[in-house]
Amino acid sequence: MKSGRHLRLLLGLALATSACVVTPALAQNVSAQTTKIIELERAGKYSEALTLAQKTLADAERARGPVHRDVAAALNNLGQAHAGLGQDSEAEPLYKRALAIFEKVGGLDSADVAPTLNNLAALYQRQDRFADAEPLFRRALIVSERSLGPGHPDTGRSLNNLATCYEKLGRHADSEPLFRRALAIYEKAGGPEHPAVATLLNNLGQVAKVTGRHAEAEPLVRRSLAIREKALGPDHPDVARSLNNLADLYERQNRYADAEPLYRRALSIRERAVGPDHPETATSTNNLANLLRLEDRVNDALPLLARLIVTGRAQARVALPMLYAAQRQQLVASGTALDDALNVLQRSAQSSAASAVNKLAVRLAAGNDRLAELVRRDQDLGSEAESLDKSIMAAVSKDRAKRDPSAEQRARERISLIAGERARLQKALSAEFPEYSALSNPLPLTAGEVQSLLSADEAIVLFAIAEKESYVFALTRDGFDWKPIPLGADALSGKIAAFRRGLDIAKASDASGKSGLFDLAVANELYAALLLPVEPLIRDKRSLLVVPSGALTALPFHLLVTEKPAMAIPDKFDGYRNAAWLLKRHAVSVLPSVTSLKALRAFARRDQNIKPMTGFGDPLFDPASAGGDNRAALKTASRSAASVAYTEFWRGAGVDRARLAQALPQLPDTADELNAVAKDLGVAAGDIHLGRDASETTLKRTRLADYSIVYFATHGLVAGDVKGLAEPSLALSIPAQPSEFDDGLLTASEVAQLKLNADWVVLSACNTIAGDRPGAEALSGLARSFFYAGARALLVTHWAVDSAAATRLTTSTFDRLKASPNIGRAEALRQAMLAYLNDASSPRNAYPAFWGPFALIGEGVGR
Repeated sequence: MKSGRHLRLLLGLALATSACVVTPALAQNVSAQTTKIIELERAGKYSEALTLAQKTLADAERARGPVHRDVAAALNNLGQAHAGLGQDSEAEPLYKRALAIFEKVGGLDSADVAPTLNNLAALYQRQDRFADAEPLFRRALIVSERSLGPGHPDTGRSLNNLATCYEKLGRHADSEPLFRRALAIYEKAGGPEHPAVATLLNNLGQVAKVTGRHAEAEPLVRRSLAIREKALGPDHPDVARSLNNLADLYERQNRYADAEPLYRRALSIRERAVGPDHPETATSTNNLANLLRLEDRVNDALPLLARLIVTGRAQARVALPMLYAAQRQQLVASGTALDDALNVLQRSAQSSAASAVNKLAVRLAAGNDRLAELVRRDQDLGSEAESLDKSIMAAVSKDRAKRDPSAEQRARERISLIAGERARLQKALSAEFPEYSALSNPLPLTAGEVQSLLSADEAIVLFAIAEKESYVFALTRDGFDWKPIPLGADALSGKIAAFRRGLDIAKASDASGKSGLFDLAVANELYAALLLPVEPLIRDKRSLLVVPSGALTALPFHLLVTEKPAMAIPDKFDGYRNAAWLLKRHAVSVLPSVTSLKALRAFARRDQNIKPMTGFGDPLFDPASAGGDNRAALKTASRSAASVAYTEFWRGAGVDRARLAQALPQLPDTADELNAVAKDLGVAAGDIHLGRDASETTLKRTRLADYSIVYFATHGLVAGDVKGLAEPSLALSIPAQPSEFDDGLLTASEVAQLKLNADWVVLSACNTIAGDRPGAEALSGLARSFFYAGARALLVTHWAVDSAAATRLTTSTFDRLKASPNIGRAEALRQAMLAYLNDASSPRNAYPAFWGPFALIGEGVGR
């Protein structure tokens, strides 16, 4: 879908009107102002609406005090005015404050609540935060039906909004019936020519369009356009939406000559109505530029693209193919095209892990203990406020019977206190360290800046994943290249899922049945798609730095196969030994973003008097056990043994840790693993915490910033393994009496509160690269939190690890680092994996599920 907001809430006149709550009790002049605001928004005059909405709020607060229904209505209307101008960051807190007041003065299910819920959910939807938007839309619908009835126009609006969310998620079968119900409501309430009817016709046309029913879509979108032009006038922003969507339909049918005038008219309307810098204007500019490229008029499109790049609103799906074509046609110098492409890519692909690295870099770059302390405090407070806000929004989306108003109020009061403290911190930062603002807002790196950070034996590759086509970029110190990949996001996700199916330890007992074993042909296909296009540039570089995105974060690149295999699935495990693994050619490190390269290299540890390592392993999961029994019998326990059924241990508001403890196998071999590494590094016995001592209490009371390496060898719990546990965790010793401080599960949010100064954090546990929730991209869970806490590199796992293999790989890695300290972590890991792979004492040593689970995230090169 070409318009980022074509299914946006409040598209039609009636829908926008119902979003502005007009209260009869409002003083007469304030009521008149509110009506005027609605009229201005109908006309698309959002700047004038904003000015008047600000005055209305001030009048309402002066007349009614801070907590009154009229004030909430004015807050909601002001939020709408900001949203109309594309100022979501200003609108969001206004909606939240309005919602809290409406619920307090009118009750959780008052009719006033639904419009504000819809507006807030719409804001999240525009930011692609669908997991946050959907439950709010659902509750808005429930409140509307309960308070107003199933046939009320506001119920129709809520139906449209929930359907819009489903449509954004590609759930066409769920969206279309809701759109039709909403259409019937509005046709009955307002007649067939009402603007709200136009909105529903437009949305049904969109469903038909994206599901390939073009003949059905065109009359729906045309009728929507005709209604809007007649009811709203030819220059209204809603007319631009219908024009844009009709043009998109024509573009999909290769009717470019029909599409172009519609795109141009939509752009002209939006430039006049909302200004050149508005997100909707940028959407129209992107759409027109892309169409011109499809018409082979790249030279005509470049001025439009240049404007988008300057404002930071260029869409990667538009910019990358255009820049690639422009350099091939010699319309733009290859270096300029690459810099512009990198600019677009870096602005559009900021993962949570990359953000955490950037926050770490700001603290490290401070170089001043006072500044670093202030920055960390500000960042911690920001994270706390964000977490509290999420808890409130999660509560707000629930039915009234499941709400705890007092807990929500405590959270709001804490957020208010945090806001005050952060304001004081910002004042101190501005006064004492005026250079801080530049430090905290890094600009995208140019190709030359990236190249200057690379050594002669390094190459960096990064990826841009789009719906239909993707791109790979490669840079070395002396050269660069980038090429298209003829696979979009869905196709890549499918191939990666097929790739990972062969990495289940449980299915790797023998090779008698090939079903479920690792497919070398799929690994080679992925190599051919992802890296072969830039192979001439990277082939001879020993160190390969990879910046993945989307589904690629779950791909262990070192297991790609560089040559077509003789057999896709060998008859015996030994047959995997001679495969052309990428690992044989490169030591692979993964970076969360391009800017992470600068962040992690420019600000290395300065401390010299640092302890080598602290470690936590062999935790005691059953508090009633004395520990240490039957160690020999437990040596074969897998660190993943409990990962299949953690949902059985969730009881009410928390985990039934007694049952969970019984299901978690003890891991006595992890004590051997930690002790072996500690011996290599000369670690004091008191820095290794085993058994009962491997607890949250011990961890949180340890000065972790004093250690270069922080090492965990235990079970990892992936988000969703425990029903209700919303984030991944590390299992430590479970205390006899669990508390909030120590319940035996070190969650990702608790990790983020730690204060590290670690060159390396080792997570020798199950699937520690996993995301912070089921379906989330990898690197968004424990990895993100450890980077934020202060790690510069992580050793993580891609799947459920075999415990004996994990012990062998990690100890071997540290042995090699001890023997050759300058080879770097990635090369030491590479050598350990190759040694395992080449050990012919057991056929299964050649199978990748055993020797290949670990990945190095962050700085892996020796310095």
